[in-house]
Amino acid sequence: MSRLPVKKHILLTILLLKSLTLLGQSDQEIKFRAPALHFTQSAPLGNGRIGAMVFGNPNKERIVLNEISMWSGGIENPNRKDAASHLKTLQQLLQEGKNKEAQALLQQYFTSSGKGSGRGNGALDKYGCYQILSDLFITWKDTAAAVTAYKRTLQLNEARAVTEWKRAGVSYKQEVFVSMPQQAVVIRLTADKPKALNFDLELYRKENAVSKSAGNTITIEGQLPGGDGDKGIRFAAAAKAITSTGKVSAENNSLTVNGATECLILISAATDMNWPNVAVRGANPLAVAMKYLDNAGKMAFSKLKAKHIADFQLYYNRCKFQLTQKEDSAIAACSTEERLTNFYKGKPDVTLPVLYFNFGRYLLISSSRPGNLPANLQGLWAVEYQTPWNGDYHLNINLQMNYWPAEQTNLAELHQPLIALTEQLVKPGEQTAKAYYNSTGWTAHMMTNPWKFTAPGEHASWGSTLSGGAWLCAHLWQHYQYNPNKKTLMEIYPVLKDAARFYTDILIEDPQTGWLVTAPSNSPENSYKTDEGFVGQTTMGPTMDMQIGRELLGNTIAAARLLKLDQSFADSLERLVSRFAPNQISKKTGGIQEWIRDYDETEITHRHVSHLYGLYPFDEITVTGTPELAAAAKKTLLRRGDEGTGWSRAWKVNFWARLGDGDHAWKVFRELLKPAVAGSKISMTAGAGTYANLFCAHPPFQIDGNFGGTAGIAEMLLQSHGQYAIIRFLPAIPAQKEWSSGVVKGMRARLGFEVGFEWKDNRITTADILSTRNEKCYVQLPEGKAVYDSEGRKVEVTDQGKGVVSFMTGKGKRFLIR
Repeated sequence: MSRLPVKKHILLTILLLKSLTLLGQSDQEIKFRAPALHFTQSAPLGNGRIGAMVFGNPNKERIVLNEISMWSGGIENPNRKDAASHLKTLQQLLQEGKNKEAQALLQQYFTSSGKGSGRGNGALDKYGCYQILSDLFITWKDTAAAVTAYKRTLQLNEARAVTEWKRAGVSYKQEVFVSMPQQAVVIRLTADKPKALNFDLELYRKENAVSKSAGNTITIEGQLPGGDGDKGIRFAAAAKAITSTGKVSAENNSLTVNGATECLILISAATDMNWPNVAVRGANPLAVAMKYLDNAGKMAFSKLKAKHIADFQLYYNRCKFQLTQKEDSAIAACSTEERLTNFYKGKPDVTLPVLYFNFGRYLLISSSRPGNLPANLQGLWAVEYQTPWNGDYHLNINLQMNYWPAEQTNLAELHQPLIALTEQLVKPGEQTAKAYYNSTGWTAHMMTNPWKFTAPGEHASWGSTLSGGAWLCAHLWQHYQYNPNKKTLMEIYPVLKDAARFYTDILIEDPQTGWLVTAPSNSPENSYKTDEGFVGQTTMGPTMDMQIGRELLGNTIAAARLLKLDQSFADSLERLVSRFAPNQISKKTGGIQEWIRDYDETEITHRHVSHLYGLYPFDEITVTGTPELAAAAKKTLLRRGDEGTGWSRAWKVNFWARLGDGDHAWKVFRELLKPAVAGSKISMTAGAGTYANLFCAHPPFQIDGNFGGTAGIAEMLLQSHGQYAIIRFLPAIPAQKEWSSGVVKGMRARLGFEVGFEWKDNRITTADILSTRNEKCYVQLPEGKAVYDSEGRKVEVTDQGKGVVSFMTGKGKRFLIR
């Protein structure tokens, strides 16, 4: 084949990808018809540290302000001194099948020494909670006339919230973004007639804070409770109003702006939490906030906006996904809430799944930046002083799910906060491992916080899950898989090694089978029923523990081999892994067995499907490699059902995608987008869906469902797991007409490949693979296609069977499949 057609095709592909952004904003805008009455109708903004939720009220605007380190509580020693002395007895009881007695002993000794999480209400305890920084209120004057032509949007591709309205013949516009370069919330208010801006500006917090105003600036300072009567972190926020066309005056701890045509409001905030060295307090938070404000105040709005957009799009524009079927023109006139309702009723909406995918990436960019704490249960956004479950980091899936889309959707740097947190948990995790298990490694249980809590929770039924640290280690390895280099491997190896040491220390032998199993443990938040009628949680060797253990030890062995370190240690791990309790198929249900024994289920549709960890995010259960186990996993999913909390449905989307069943993945995704009621209360079984601003309902709001749903779409489009990281295009594409054609650009595959592709009539037309390393590429080659280099020369490939070929790449080299 001549070279020109291939080059021309690449050019046409690039032009097509660029043109996709011009097709309309139905996949880039979240639209509202009215001001928000609840934060789940607000427009969330953030720069990874500072967050804002814009309600868009033209009478009394509310903008909720957040700061990622706004945590009450403080450092404590939550480890019990007497736990390890009871470990052998506890393990022996489990070996003897005396689960009831073992559970009683576990509850007595294998809990935290203090109040733990305060049963999810730890704002005043040492554990603490994430909470609101403050409210910013803009109270407009002259509001007697009716508001018309109201319009409110969140523009994802520029990370801006825009509200427009008319009153008494004047057009008003409010534009808000949170600048990463300037570390400030930027609000620009304009009117199309002179001197029409007249309002009061207030920073408000109902507790633990004092506000003041002087000149054109308001400040708010406070200190959170540190638990047990101690003082906690100090915090501050400051807002400055700047106008050249009106007057700003300070009165009653607020500001008044009169007679302005344009006004710029700048807000910044800080705490003295010195992450990650939380034992030492940082700089005066008000001084930090004022420095950011002073620097931002020297810039024109146009420059502030340009720098903000450039910073945000550096991440956002890397990966694009577009379904190219013709969109119904009526969609452009609908609010996002109306689109959700129509979609759930079965009306087609080509760009809604694309919008959801884009929103998930938008949220990760906005809530997770290097150097900061990771995104928490609510990402960055909270209106509460006592957030649900303390707004903390749950380690039995929720925190990890937040980062599922990071690597695959080309946001690898944003994985750093989770990786850094994992590294920070090693030292306290060593103390916990010693105190409870007399182990030399490190562990973390079900939950953690910025104070590096690694002990079990206050109730052993859910709080004694011991695989939280090991699951976090999977993210370190995943980051290496997508970005293979020796430096990363050297950095993560000590963390993996010590986590593996803990796992090996807690293994005991199951007397019935001779298998090695963890003990004591549980299958997260779930219960079983024995033949004797005992309903319990405590067991040895739950399936998820063994799957995570195989993954952890396998990754540690691989790292040691690649680094040529600790060969005898790696050999010992191989011997142990070979004796691990394997995945079992239940004779009662035909599904994957959840516990070491084939116990009855107490709640068939339980939200956690932990025993399918081996299907996703791990990859030891695959359709091609372990077909019997894959078939059993399918039976498990059908038995569990498609309902559940928001994050549970998101996990199921990924499960079905890994099974190659795009239709079922799509079915569950549709359920994930079921319209949810604003302000819905906590439920563990029902009510999940999506709010008007696309926040995921647990309920209440919990951000992991957004991230899990985005990862699920990515898994439907591209997979690269398994021993050889085989790139598979459209492995779980739904049979829906809306999905029959599309384009993907800038998605990542394991071993350092960046991938783009197009499809039409459900078949790949072209694909583009950029190699960032000198790696061999394995790819499931679409029928009738061949591989060419960037010069149009056909590449010699090795047939690996079943449609898979391999070829050698090089750093910076690009390959085309057509």
